[in-house]
Amino acid sequence: MHHFIVIEGPLGVGKTSLAKMLAKRIKAHSLLEDVEENPYLINFYQDPKKYAFQTQIFFLLRRYKQALEMGQLDLFKTATISDYLFDKDRIFARTNLDDKEFWLYEQLFQILKKRIRPPDLVLFLQARTEVLAQRIKKRNRKFEKSISYKYLDKINQAFNEFFFHYTESPLLVVNASEIDFVNVPEDFEDLVQHIMQMKSGTQYYVPLSAKMQKK
Repeated sequence: MHHFIVIEGPLGVGKTSLAKMLAKRIKAHSLLEDVEENPYLINFYQDPKKYAFQTQIFFLLRRYKQALEMGQLDLFKTATISDYLFDKDRIFARTNLDDKEFWLYEQLFQILKKRIRPPDLVLFLQARTEVLAQRIKKRNRKFEKSISYKYLDKINQAFNEFFFHYTESPLLVVNASEIDFVNVPEDFEDLVQHIMQMKSGTQYYVPLSAKMQKK
């Protein structure tokens, strides 16, 4: 049994939707990130160079606070599903900050990281950039309207690079371009079964609907 499951991936890939569904399905506590509470985020998308550092520090400290709160839960009584990995903040920081800003950020990140419990399982939702762009446009969040395709693609590549080398926890890589776990119950149930059977190392999950299309 996985007591602490994290669902990660780039913007628009479906992390929060899957986290909510999975938490309900296995009767787990959900730890969800509210990105809209960051007061610098709208300004960042309008002027990245000016507001990147403030945006990243806010996210880093907020995620650290949530991680400490989660540490007070009895994970052996109730599993927890989170829609973000603490390390994800560093992915954005490395992409958004200049070298001097990142050096300062990194000092703080490494101090805080030492107190963070690694997940029992990480799901990396992987999707093509054009799919992410379509989903972001569809959900129509005000602060995301100024996200450029170039920036989105850069973030997507950064996530792929990070998880290609990730070994801290068991990792299930999910082809999220071809799955519709929200509207196709068979897709969701098949994914849940793979999550429950996942034990160690890195595995790659091909959605049931994608397999059937190839037949």
